[in-house]
Amino acid sequence: MIEIQDLTHVNATLNGISVLFLLAGYRYIRAGERERHRFCMLMAIFVSCLFLVTYVTYKANSGFAKFGGEGWIRPVYFSILALHVVGAALLVPLVPWTLFRALKGRFDKHKKLARFTWPLWIYVGISGVVVYVMAVHLYPHVPG
Repeated sequence: MIEIQDLTHVNATLNGISVLFLLAGYRYIRAGERERHRFCMLMAIFVSCLFLVTYVTYKANSGFAKFGGEGWIRPVYFSILALHVVGAALLVPLVPWTLFRALKGRFDKHKKLARFTWPLWIYVGISGVVVYVMAVHLYPHVPG
């Protein structure tokens, strides 16, 4: 059974998978393969929804992780984290809005909004994995 602490690994994996779907979706739309693009983007949304559930579950039960890095790496980490959090908050309305435009067949408006939403979503997904690697594997907090 998965323990609450294991959800950090699950969350990072889901972030990484969403990025892969986003990249594939971009490739497919550039190649004119709309159905494959649609599938990838819907999967990115599905995986991101799973992430949101596991993230909220983890945070509700564990709080925020402490970063163990010291010196010059601290401002680097917290800068990445701050931009990640702001980007994630912006995505909350942007992703559904972009999806809604596509589902309604308003592809000109969808494309215009997706040009902002997609790179932000890529950044948030990748930076989420970077934050995870830094806080959990490279610079874990050691109590004491």
